[in-house]
Amino acid sequence: MANKKLNAAKAAKMDEFYTQLADIERELQHYWPHFAGKTVLCNCDDPYESNFFKYFALRFNQLGLRRLVCTCYNGSPVQGNELLIDWGDFRREPRRIAYKVEITEVRDLNGDGAVDLSDVRYLLRNDKNVLATLRTGDFRDPECIELLQQADIVVTNPPFSLFREYIAQLVEYDKKFLIIGNMNALHYKEIFPLIMKGKIWTGYKPFGGGMNMIQVASSFDETKTKSFKINERGEIIKNIMGCIWFTNLDHNKRHEELDLVCRYTPEAYPHYENFDGIDVSSVLDIPYDYDGVMGVPDTFLEKFNPEQFEILGLGSGDLAKQAGVGKNYRGRTDLAFTHNGKQKCPYSRILIRNKHPKTI
Repeated sequence: MANKKLNAAKAAKMDEFYTQLADIERELQHYWPHFAGKTVLCNCDDPYESNFFKYFALRFNQLGLRRLVCTCYNGSPVQGNELLIDWGDFRREPRRIAYKVEITEVRDLNGDGAVDLSDVRYLLRNDKNVLATLRTGDFRDPECIELLQQADIVVTNPPFSLFREYIAQLVEYDKKFLIIGNMNALHYKEIFPLIMKGKIWTGYKPFGGGMNMIQVASSFDETKTKSFKINERGEIIKNIMGCIWFTNLDHNKRHEELDLVCRYTPEAYPHYENFDGIDVSSVLDIPYDYDGVMGVPDTFLEKFNPEQFEILGLGSGDLAKQAGVGKNYRGRTDLAFTHNGKQKCPYSRILIRNKHPKTI
């Protein structure tokens, strides 16, 4: 049953896309010191075909990895596209079954003077590393949980529709991770408390622009797709808005202080009518001298420095109800203010406080 749910999730609109190598390279370059001597698990990937697998296999020695493990679920639509796995009859079409690849050594075994994917292929076919079948490949399967328990860091692009379950499992087993998710997850009741407590934060990539991701050809319908392109490898590339990185691996950007240049005035920053705080419509407009609660856009999290700011909550829930205004205020948040004689509810606000306001 679990594997049926995973297959259904992978067939959903937001779960049929795969990450490009360039996007992985751009993000991972900021985390290299974390990987030395570690076991990396990519447990929502198709070994070898996955660009996460390619990234870590090609940089296995450069990163100083101890072990790389990738797992594939039953019925993967991209399995066998590049690596034709020998299950006893190499002439057959690849069987779309769950399996795992474990890499503990990557050497230039074919003598071409470089370590590349052909060396990994050679290693797999000569039993230097491990290629074995799995029951389902579902990350919730006990067999895969055992692999999770052995891992130090998890790096992958999990099914967005299973994001809550996936994060919950990582937290339960106290794992370090760097994964891709949708910005909407910031507001999940299972996710935002973890952000408040400093157990999860966002990655290095800015929020804007989304990600250009690879769409599985079997799920592609040109008549229903407004914008896409075909790359030099013949892959279908589509921009998926709202894709960001979630992690609990520290990175330098998280400790950069946001340069604040605006001064607080009551005229420039309206006070909420049903909550003791002010509205700040842009992260760059956060006043340097205000010591109270401020409601800021979600994009604040890409610049959040825990030494500079404190996250207090979300501008949603029962605030309006508690203030007795109820349905008079419509919008994604319950926060409300009056501007130019009109009542407004900002689209989305995170409640913060400046830990060190300046009085220049």
